[in-house]
Amino acid sequence: TIQECTVKQTGHTSKIEFSTQNIAKLEQEMVAIEGTDTNFIQTRTRISDELAESKLAHLTIKNNIAMKEQDISNIKNRTGEASQRLIIQKENANRLCLLNEENETKIQNLTDLKIGQQTNITGINQKIELTRTTRFDKEKSIVTKKEENRQLYSHREDMSREIARLSERKVAIETEYDQTVSRLWEEYQLTVTSAKDKCVEFENTTELKRRVVEVRGKIKSLGNVNVNAIEEFTEVNERYQFMSKQVGDVEQAKNELLKLIGELSKEMCDIFSDSFKNINQNFTRIFIELFGGGTASLKLTDPDNLLESGIEIEVSPPGKVIKNLSSLSGGEQALVAISIYFAILAVNPAPFCVLDEIEAALDDANVTRYAQYLRKISDNTQFIVITHRRGTMEAADVLYGVTMQEDGVSKLLKLDVNNVDVKMLS
Repeated sequence: TIQECTVKQTGHTSKIEFSTQNIAKLEQEMVAIEGTDTNFIQTRTRISDELAESKLAHLTIKNNIAMKEQDISNIKNRTGEASQRLIIQKENANRLCLLNEENETKIQNLTDLKIGQQTNITGINQKIELTRTTRFDKEKSIVTKKEENRQLYSHREDMSREIARLSERKVAIETEYDQTVSRLWEEYQLTVTSAKDKCVEFENTTELKRRVVEVRGKIKSLGNVNVNAIEEFTEVNERYQFMSKQVGDVEQAKNELLKLIGELSKEMCDIFSDSFKNINQNFTRIFIELFGGGTASLKLTDPDNLLESGIEIEVSPPGKVIKNLSSLSGGEQALVAISIYFAILAVNPAPFCVLDEIEAALDDANVTRYAQYLRKISDNTQFIVITHRRGTMEAADVLYGVTMQEDGVSKLLKLDVNNVDVKMLS
């Protein structure tokens, strides 16, 4: 009956509205998952195609509904045929609902995959930060140890000079003591012990003064005598022993510092060797990709002395034999420098990177390769590019431009390329 057709038409319209809501939800989720991860570009394109097909089917259903409404008014007596057609339309709507549910499931799976990859990237960045912190700490420790070693070396030199001075003084005192003993024996035929035994006590002051004058005269006749030679020798000997112990401690500290410096130098060599190897491999790969062939490599001028060795760049573009980088054109030299920069960035990716017209000297074909590779590596690094080249602009997600329509008044223009693509699909 007409009433039953109207009821079925109302239910069908509700499902169409539900389908419309699902399509809108898919569009929102597709926009949400658009980002810098190039692994989703193909998936995004495929989902966009499916959404376009869904929209086309949705529009077809709307047109069919309009036609059916016209037919209902003309075939009131043919309710059986109208019911059959409504059932077919209902089945079509159900298929669209199932297709929308499948698309929602696919988008959810892609979202989960992206979250997992972001978690892995976060873990890797944390490891890189920890390694960088450890390296800075070790470099700081090396500088501190070098300063300590310099201070200890200076202290050791001061100690050495003091020991030399005390040794000379000791020798002088010993010489003076030996001369005094010799003079005592030569002039008085007395040993040190005999001289002590001959000391006598005086009974009165007058006699003491007389003997003092007499002894002074004898001492004067003997010449200058260092009566404190033995005590000074003992003092100097103790000082000498103390200084010798200090020098031993300084030598031990120096050996420990040299050992630590050797270990740190070895670790730095290992880190440099691994990083240089990875950069060289990336440079070869990136050079071939940007030049469309050829060979390239980095070599050390002194492999036995990694920390002071220079680096030579050897490149051979397709169809050329180059012995010196100066033989390359300005654009080729710029592209070689870009390849080395991207090779270093591949070993230690940065979260943000600003490029200021580094492709200005490239021709259009090389600008296209450069832009494609820049788009490819934007998974781990967000690039801010200053450029006047069209090929680079075409690969960007968002474009910013500065214009001066009035003197002294600048305006900023923004173009979101991704949103423009979505609107064009709509």
